[in-house]
Amino acid sequence: MQTYKNVRVLYFVCLFSLLSLSEHFASGKGQKQSLRFFAVGDWGGLPFFPYKTFVEEAVAYQMGKLAEKFQANFVISLGDNFYTKGVKDSSDARFKNTFEDVFSAKPLHIPWLISAGNHDHYGNVSGQLEYSKKSKRWKFPSLYYTRKFQVPSSNATVEVLIIDTVLLCGKTDPDAKVPGQPLPYTIDHTQADKQLQWIKKKLKSSKATYLLVCGHYPVYSVAEHGSTDCLLKKLLPMLKKYKVSAYISGHDHNLQHIQPSDATWTVEYFIVGCANYINNEKTHMSSIPSGSLKFFWANLFSLGGFTYVEASVDKMTVTFYESNGNVLYERSIFPRN
Repeated sequence: MQTYKNVRVLYFVCLFSLLSLSEHFASGKGQKQSLRFFAVGDWGGLPFFPYKTFVEEAVAYQMGKLAEKFQANFVISLGDNFYTKGVKDSSDARFKNTFEDVFSAKPLHIPWLISAGNHDHYGNVSGQLEYSKKSKRWKFPSLYYTRKFQVPSSNATVEVLIIDTVLLCGKTDPDAKVPGQPLPYTIDHTQADKQLQWIKKKLKSSKATYLLVCGHYPVYSVAEHGSTDCLLKKLLPMLKKYKVSAYISGHDHNLQHIQPSDATWTVEYFIVGCANYINNEKTHMSSIPSGSLKFFWANLFSLGGFTYVEASVDKMTVTFYESNGNVLYERSIFPRN
């Protein structure tokens, strides 16, 4: 009888331990089996006091909570980091007021892979590059660069190409003039061609399980700015030819998933541009292939959103989050091979 009681006690102890362990891993703690990161765009606050918006603060708060829960590895910033005229230099107070003091949660003190948007180019974009020397988490080594990550406990990899779409295409909104700032209407074709050759080389040589290209201007968009003709002509053919998993961008202030059907290779397009302002216009539906818009969100009564990405051996899941923590949409992408 005593032996029977001991066995029962041992059974319940083991059961409790297993349940606790399950809860431990479900909460995002313990050994990770996936690579986890955020993508957020157009979060650049205000050029005057208080140098931030309610939307940006709400997005930062929720990102901090999820970064702790999921033990996020890094963040991809999709440009327009500082509205409306970028920064003056690497000592500009905007770094503190719009970035450091807003995305201040300890779990967000992880690498931020920075890209530049058109508003960043209105100012001294070199100042943002230089800030990498002052901040442990602001990673902006050059206007375009690549980073490779390994999925924990596996041979699967994620490669991220950060590109500069303003260098490629100039300013795409000639009517959106910024007082006192010259707009880069004229493209430096030498620099644009140099970047295109770099992109081609990196895409062609990539053996990554998942290959992401991230920039500010969208390839396809139904919203205020619409699709970017320059990228449709220069970048789109390479994205398809070299089997890019997804292109992630900002610029339009909403969340979109666009998936054009293709007989050979389908690239997924995600727009994540509502971390500071929200715009619900869908004035450029005709600029994307018919039936390719899978999701669109721009709730003017909300406080914005962002994207969480989790890559495992079997799939990469892209999730749109509202700043209140609601899951808005989810899409799974499978390995390139």
